[in-house]
Amino acid sequence: MKPDDKSLFLEAMDEVKPLKNAACITWQKPKSSRVVAPVDLLQLDNFLTTGYLDVVPLATPLEFKREGVQIGVLDKLRQGKYPQQATLNLLRLPIEQCRQRLFAFMHLARQQGLRNVLIVHGKGREDNAHANIVRSYLARWLAEFDDVQAFSVALPHHGGSGACYVALKKSDAQRLDNWERHAKRSR
Repeated sequence: MKPDDKSLFLEAMDEVKPLKNAACITWQKPKSSRVVAPVDLLQLDNFLTTGYLDVVPLATPLEFKREGVQIGVLDKLRQGKYPQQATLNLLRLPIEQCRQRLFAFMHLARQQGLRNVLIVHGKGREDNAHANIVRSYLARWLAEFDDVQAFSVALPHHGGSGACYVALKKSDAQRLDNWERHAKRSR
């Protein structure tokens, strides 16, 4: 007699234990094989502000482009054409915890040389809903990072108005690598 699927599943998962904080940060795949020295994030100064907040109305999509960034970059970001290399989930977290996790996430993304990330903040039904407050703070905080070139609301399959794509600057090493690659072509 063949056992049912549920008992097979339970038997296979018998010794599996859930990961702590597994839903917070998801790294897609390593960018390179280089080893990055660990940094004590508690030693870094979290410069993200928490003062007075202008709440972004739900009808206003999150969007930002730093001066000097081509409009095509924002267009491609808006269309989801850049592959997402990491994801940060801020759903239902207190504001201060969102601030701390965003700061740590962005620092780690910079260390790893990531260029495009997805941040899930949740969807609110009213302007003063918790998810919209987080969304409004996120719009302010992302603009405070010098490494953020642009951000835009995500496509529906990535969370829609409850998430945003973020484009980050190239690291100095990436810029040099890109320059060398293009310099070789022109010779």
